[in-house]
Amino acid sequence: FFLAAAAAASAAASRPPFRPSPRSAFLACPDVQDPPPPSQRSTTVPSRDRCISEPGAFLPRRCVSGTVVFAKPNKAAALAALDFVDEDEEPAGAANIFDDADVPLSKKELKALAKKKEKETKKAEKKAKKKGGGGAVAAPGDGDGDNFGDADEPLSLKEQMALEKKNAKKNKKNKGSADSVDMFDDADEPLSLKEQMALEKKNAKKDKQKKESAEYVDASAESDAPLSKKEKKMLEKKREKEAKKAAVKAEKKAKKKGGDVEAVKDDAEIPAVPTAGVEEPEEKKQLTLEEKIRKERPPPRVRIMEGAQPGFVSLALENVGVTFKNQEVIKGASWGVTTGDRIGLVGPNGGGKTTQLRILGGDLEPTVGDVVKSSSELRVAMLKQEFVDALVPTRSLVDEFMSVFEEENQILENLKTCEEDLADIDASDTDKMQATLDRMEDLQAKADAKGVYQIRARAEKAMDLMGFTTEEREQPVSSFSGGWKMRIGLGKVLCLDPNVLLLDEPTNHLDLDSVEWLEAFLREQNIPMVIVSHDREFLDQVCNKIVDTEGGLATKYDGNYSTFLKQKKARLDAWNTAYNNQEKKIKEEKQWINKFKVKQPEAVKQRQAKLEKKLKSKDYIQKPPFVGKPFRFRFPDAPRLGAEVATIKDLKHGYDGELLFEDVNLEIQKLERIAIIGPNGAGKSTLLRILTGKEEPQEGESGIIGSNVIMNYFEQNQADSLDLDKTVEDTVAGASSNQSYNELRALMGQFLFKGDSVKKKVANLSGGEKARLSLCCMMLRPANLLVLDEPTNHLDIPAKEMLEEALQHFMGSLVLISHDRYFVSKVANSICAVESKKLERYAGDYRYYMEKSAEWRAKVEARYVNGVERIESAPKVSLEEENKSRNFGGAKTANLVTKKNKGVKNAKRNSSK
Repeated sequence: FFLAAAAAASAAASRPPFRPSPRSAFLACPDVQDPPPPSQRSTTVPSRDRCISEPGAFLPRRCVSGTVVFAKPNKAAALAALDFVDEDEEPAGAANIFDDADVPLSKKELKALAKKKEKETKKAEKKAKKKGGGGAVAAPGDGDGDNFGDADEPLSLKEQMALEKKNAKKNKKNKGSADSVDMFDDADEPLSLKEQMALEKKNAKKDKQKKESAEYVDASAESDAPLSKKEKKMLEKKREKEAKKAAVKAEKKAKKKGGDVEAVKDDAEIPAVPTAGVEEPEEKKQLTLEEKIRKERPPPRVRIMEGAQPGFVSLALENVGVTFKNQEVIKGASWGVTTGDRIGLVGPNGGGKTTQLRILGGDLEPTVGDVVKSSSELRVAMLKQEFVDALVPTRSLVDEFMSVFEEENQILENLKTCEEDLADIDASDTDKMQATLDRMEDLQAKADAKGVYQIRARAEKAMDLMGFTTEEREQPVSSFSGGWKMRIGLGKVLCLDPNVLLLDEPTNHLDLDSVEWLEAFLREQNIPMVIVSHDREFLDQVCNKIVDTEGGLATKYDGNYSTFLKQKKARLDAWNTAYNNQEKKIKEEKQWINKFKVKQPEAVKQRQAKLEKKLKSKDYIQKPPFVGKPFRFRFPDAPRLGAEVATIKDLKHGYDGELLFEDVNLEIQKLERIAIIGPNGAGKSTLLRILTGKEEPQEGESGIIGSNVIMNYFEQNQADSLDLDKTVEDTVAGASSNQSYNELRALMGQFLFKGDSVKKKVANLSGGEKARLSLCCMMLRPANLLVLDEPTNHLDIPAKEMLEEALQHFMGSLVLISHDRYFVSKVANSICAVESKKLERYAGDYRYYMEKSAEWRAKVEARYVNGVERIESAPKVSLEEENKSRNFGGAKTANLVTKKNKGVKNAKRNSSK
């Protein structure tokens, strides 16, 4: 022991004096509490006796037997030297140097001391078990510093440090990290700058987390109001972040355990985020285009024009837009009708013509925009496409006209009821009688104000205006033809004495005489009117202004339809020229930018910014509308057909003693296309019903005589046979044979069933839509005989052209009725005219029929529209027979020898000759 101490003392003496830094830990003598200031510290090494006996002296950390060594650098050597110290011979005060010193150990020394104590505790427990003691062994270091004296075997410094480490770990778990920091804060040893920064950062992070959670709780506790959008977003981000952390932890646990990662993820607990008072965000529903527009733009309005002169009538649309779900039908339409205007509203089907009429009539509210009226008392009446559906066939003509006065009829009905009640009241019941009399008085005042007793006179005046005779007033509505039914509908509208008249396809089902009557009638009226029609000749004769609706935009032109065609062509030509010149300049600008983007970057940057600004400006010319190729459709292959198809012999028919026709004879041959023409009420539709077996004739024979004849019959009320529970798409698919889905969708689009409209139920379709659907289905069924009654009603010009082209290539026979002279001229190669109750056949097309009657020809040619194709001879289409020899593949010249010397066999044949 003395040798080791002497060696350590000599080594310390030979070493240069050590100057301790302020951070150097030291061990002081019992009476010394603080180290001397640096100026008073001695650089000499005190002796062992002085260190122990003299108060005020201090012993540095590496002190062995009085040897003073100020330094941490070789602390392991000091610990090793301590092992050589004999504990029995150690001075009395030396045992308390390490325990009773007020100078704290460093963190590393505390860890080592705790570890040492833990080790000694385990040893003590083992010894206690061997001796048979079952009591708990007191852990070293839990006393007041006399652990070395109380234990049977004193702990070394290493064991004490290990024990301290274990206790610190327990305190950290129980009290949190803040308590463990306090353990070191109680010590007099200051932290380094790096340690202080780390501690501050850690505490700041914890304070931030506590503050965030407290903010959510306080917000919910102080107010029941829902969080703002920003706070909800923060909350959602917080939840997502916590969920990701939990998922990562679960995945790490699963990897350690070697189990199923997904199962651990599911079982992992996601840290709860305070949600008190916070409404759960609803699942975001994607808004439709219509909902977005209604949300972003002001609601539509009905405004009254200020300062309108008496007698002046005006009804206008201002920036009106209509959107159905995600389909934008009208975009900012601005136009109006005033006194003296007869406006023709034209455009393809689906362009929003009927929609604009309904907005003007007050039946439909636009998505955006204003409707401007000249007066709040403005009366607007509309004749709808389906006016025939509103007629009651069993009513008399006069009752049908009077049915339009709904309010007046209700007043009359109430007066009649009061009179009946008054007759049944007991004379003694004066109170009830007086109440009934008062009610009758009120009703009588309303009747006088409404002029209810003049409604019959007004109806009779309208019937005279429409051309009905006195004898026809009591006849049922069902006895009138389609043209006269149109007059009934128009007369009912005029009974309302409207300020503005709206007509939607008024010329459907009308013959030329009825159309000419309607044209003359409308020209004589001083009522402002808006007319939707695909009859270009009718529009040219009636209208003085045209509003063209195309692509959701409405453009107004002055003049009739012929003038409109010229103006529109000039406008589109100028538009195309301006657009092409603009695109040419843009292309040159882009080429210059690509060429000089390396050499002149600043100039390129400026010109590129200028180009982008131009592309976004209002002066940029949009691309004009493009008219693509017309849709082509072919009927399914017609089955083989014989030479004779159907016949009518000596036919005579009529209703209620009135003869329609007599001595009618007609033979229908293979590939013939016959058009039956004549005025309304001549019996054309009746003749087709007799031919198809729908109705029995009074005299004569009629029917199909050919073999293998498959007939498709389209009648005016064909829509009545549709299944109302099916959708449009299902109805068309059920009628198809081998067409693809894309072909079916293209065909439905031609008949104005586009987008979501193919999902509509048939029960929800209008009369015109049902008629178009029936015609669409008819075109999908294989047949070799087509019988069509007014197939072009409710069709626009592109759809008519598609039907014309399909009928021209139909591989069967055709019988049709139509008042569209241009359509007949394109399809029929034979004309049958109902004249003077006889059926006269002309062996030629419609042009041939016109040439046979000079008067008719002059009437038709007088109605030609400038810029529209005139009636010419029917186009000749070469129809190939289906019973040709089958083609089993190979080239078309497979059976033809073009070179007789080619081939071995031909060479041998020629050599033998």
